[in-house]
Amino acid sequence: MPELPEVETVRQGLLPAMEGHVIQQAVLRRADLRWPFPVNMEARLSGARVTQLRRRSKYILADLDCGESLIIHLGMSGRMVISGLNAPFVPGAFHFDHPAVEKHDHVLFHMDNGARVTFNDPRRFGAMDLCATAVLDAHPLLARLGPEPLGNEFHAAYLADQLAGRKTAIKTALLDQRIVAGLGNIYVCEALFRAGIHPARAAGRISASRIATLTQTIRATLREAIEAGGSSLRDYRQATGEMGYFQHAFRVYGREGAACVTPDCPENVRRIVQSGRSSFYCAACQR
Repeated sequence: MPELPEVETVRQGLLPAMEGHVIQQAVLRRADLRWPFPVNMEARLSGARVTQLRRRSKYILADLDCGESLIIHLGMSGRMVISGLNAPFVPGAFHFDHPAVEKHDHVLFHMDNGARVTFNDPRRFGAMDLCATAVLDAHPLLARLGPEPLGNEFHAAYLADQLAGRKTAIKTALLDQRIVAGLGNIYVCEALFRAGIHPARAAGRISASRIATLTQTIRATLREAIEAGGSSLRDYRQATGEMGYFQHAFRVYGREGAACVTPDCPENVRRIVQSGRSSFYCAACQR
């Protein structure tokens, strides 16, 4: 499933096609994805201008001038692809700049700048919903999310307070979206390696200095991943159709049995399972 860097990369790629532009026509090619689309979704979106395109955790949020916001979740295999940017829009007309609509192209957004934004999702684990912008923070998908790891509310003192007294493993704690929003398995593994913290260490038994280091490594790892366009492991692509490249910089994730990247470290990368997810780490470098 795409994590924060992948979703942020998609959001940035969508900006020239959607932010500030009118959805001339929204087309739903089925009645649902993970759950049914909102009532009259096509009519509610068609003619609305996207005033701001932002991200919250792993959700893309499109604020509209009609007072509603579109919530988009990519799910396991969802992709948003742009075609025909700056080609004139003519309702019902076929543009050679647009590829033929495919079987799994479930939602089409025809924009006033000629772009077509296509939501493709073979597994249909993605989701879309509409909510009044004024109460968006209270939406069930967003209401219990913790602070953004790249925002000002996420800092060493906050994280230390959240982890204090917790017996759960630090890896599990960081995946709790109520503590910090948007972190997933890949980037928690990578950040813990950089911080030298074993993924099974009890969250409440990490010193304040190491928590400060961890906070910094989380931010640095996410920023590097965004700069690289995210990580393409299975279905993920950027809005341009390009792959991400951060997977080539993985230090532990997916590298079970490979030599540790730390110079002169004699260990190989190991894997354990925590809460049903694989954790990759170096037993010598992470304590």
